[in-house]
Amino acid sequence: TAPLSIRGIVKIHPGPVCALRGVDLEIPEGMFGLLGPNGAGKSTFMNIVAGLIEPTAGKVLLDGTDIVENPRFMRERLGYLPQDFGFYPDLSGRAMLEFMLKMKGVTGPKGRRALADELLERVNLTSAASRKVGGYSGGMRQRLGLAQAIAGNPRVLIVDEPTAGLDPEERQRFYRLLAEMSAGRVVLLSTHIVEDVSTLCPRLAVIRSGEVVADTTPSAARNAVDGLIFEGFVADAELPAFAKQHRLISAVLNEGRNNRVRVFVGNGMSAPMGFARSVGTLEDAYLVLMRCPSHEVPAALSHALVDSVMTPLVAGGNA
Repeated sequence: TAPLSIRGIVKIHPGPVCALRGVDLEIPEGMFGLLGPNGAGKSTFMNIVAGLIEPTAGKVLLDGTDIVENPRFMRERLGYLPQDFGFYPDLSGRAMLEFMLKMKGVTGPKGRRALADELLERVNLTSAASRKVGGYSGGMRQRLGLAQAIAGNPRVLIVDEPTAGLDPEERQRFYRLLAEMSAGRVVLLSTHIVEDVSTLCPRLAVIRSGEVVADTTPSAARNAVDGLIFEGFVADAELPAFAKQHRLISAVLNEGRNNRVRVFVGNGMSAPMGFARSVGTLEDAYLVLMRCPSHEVPAALSHALVDSVMTPLVAGGNA
């Protein structure tokens, strides 16, 4: 049994609005990605796993303990980095972290100041410890947030949209840091950015409209659409008519004149004239799940897949 087991989770908000529709997941140690658009139910799922809200039905088991019945068990073992983390801009990084440790009731054998300095070193912020947080870059703020999240050596670390707004260099630095922090604990990464999952996660689930539509690995998802993706160019004026005739996956403006277009060509479909077969990517697989009717999605992608041999910690490759 996986350390974190999600069984039949349903959440119905007043209205009624069904935010989650029977979610089942077995989440192992290491990085696990939850990929989906805004409004898909990711935040509701994270809040239930964190013990912050109760599901309408279902169980969440951490190392065999039902945290729906005993939410304190999770909270005592949880580190959480929310998407928007509030800092006091006039405090130094060290003072801000000490304050957060005090609020969490966490200290170390040598005191809270020594623990704060140790955590700042782990997230590579020692040189900026005396600087005001208001002068930190987005990446530095995220690393400070991660420092408080790992205080107390949590069993479960939840990270919500951690790279939104980071520049490419900061994003890569944060990736390496998260990968280092995943050893020996469950790290649940919620994001709508495919690159985050492609770079970090050996396993992922795709959620759409409150349902898990894939439970797979990056390599299995890419393989499921490989050979079914075609790429070509379409003029801007012709794009609306083109989209009515083909399963358009993505369209990116190219040099301001026309669009580099990728389409999904499933069973019984024909590739557009002039389009060439392209290597499938994780982003292609994700967009097929988001944009194509369920009966057109390849069975190897839509069915729950778990590789018999777990892939390495950093499952990089094509995004």
